[in-house]
Amino acid sequence: MKRPKRRAARRRAVLEKGQPLRRIEVTINGEEFDLTFKPARTLLELLRDDLDLTGTKEGCDGGECGACTVLIDDEPRLACLTLAATLRGKKILTIEGLAKDGRLHPLQRAFLEKGAVQCGYCTPGVILSAKALLDSNPAPTEEDIKKALAGNLCRCTGYQKIISAVLEAAAAP
Repeated sequence: MKRPKRRAARRRAVLEKGQPLRRIEVTINGEEFDLTFKPARTLLELLRDDLDLTGTKEGCDGGECGACTVLIDDEPRLACLTLAATLRGKKILTIEGLAKDGRLHPLQRAFLEKGAVQCGYCTPGVILSAKALLDSNPAPTEEDIKKALAGNLCRCTGYQKIISAVLEAAAAP
């Protein structure tokens, strides 16, 4: 079971302030973790600050933009609004866990091939939302894709290239 590098130092600092800690076991990108943290810590803070999984982006920090979307037990969730303490025993997938054995996931390949990546800030959240859609509906329509990605804002692409990339990934073998 992996422990974050900075866990011991954080634990001492928190205990010195007299704050109670939470401890959970969780699976992130296929690896089991035993994590200790302050009760009000969000999943976004845990991923980025404690585990150095910086693919999950902080956009609005209020659940409006979708940049922090991850999959929790295969369902898209906003990491900025999810308290880490609620994740005991859960399975979390971030963008870092999508590629396997150095090979891009079909969605990642399609996004590159279709030019659906501009600045890239929204891309991890969009791809994970699209993955959840394709896992539940392997042959979505354009309307299905629009509905599934409605919570993910992109300022750069105009969305058509994103929709095309999801359709291409759906058609991939």
